[in-house]
Amino acid sequence: MRERAHSVGGELRADPRPQGGFDGLAATTTICDDPDLAGTRILILTMFETDEYVAKALRAGASGFLGKYVTTDTLLAGIRTVASGEALLSPGATRALITRFLTTPGAQDTLLAPPERLQDLTPRKREVTALAAEGQSNAEIAEALVLSVLTVRTHIQRAITKLGARDRAQLVVIAYQTGLVQPTPRAL
Repeated sequence: MRERAHSVGGELRADPRPQGGFDGLAATTTICDDPDLAGTRILILTMFETDEYVAKALRAGASGFLGKYVTTDTLLAGIRTVASGEALLSPGATRALITRFLTTPGAQDTLLAPPERLQDLTPRKREVTALAAEGQSNAEIAEALVLSVLTVRTHIQRAITKLGARDRAQLVVIAYQTGLVQPTPRAL
């Protein structure tokens, strides 16, 4: 499986057929666990936008998740987003994860990472991280905080580095795990 991961790890690949038990989640896990492929970003394209599948894909290391029936423009934008180091979740995937989190008993009261993990972040980096975790784009954060988009991107990249996150998706997970951001129930 590792050899197969190396063969696809460096190329843009769209292959909907699992080969020899090597499905998308297994490939994602193998690629993301391999130090030689550390820079590889994975965008999952699937017809399974269930909360469980989305959670498994993110745990495996995927940076993005789109439903199979997206337009060509949306797919290309998703590839560009993930390739630039950003995270991407389709509206269906986001809805599934929020629903799962909000319906899990006690989930809102459980911190999965100590808040001290954030101590190396400046107040501004915490603020930018929190807004990113709430789903705001770099442009939206820049407008809200009266910063340039480049400054926002720099804050996010430095927060990723200081927290040892792999990408923006993992930064968002850390924000929720440490309690920096609390989910709020919304009409889904």
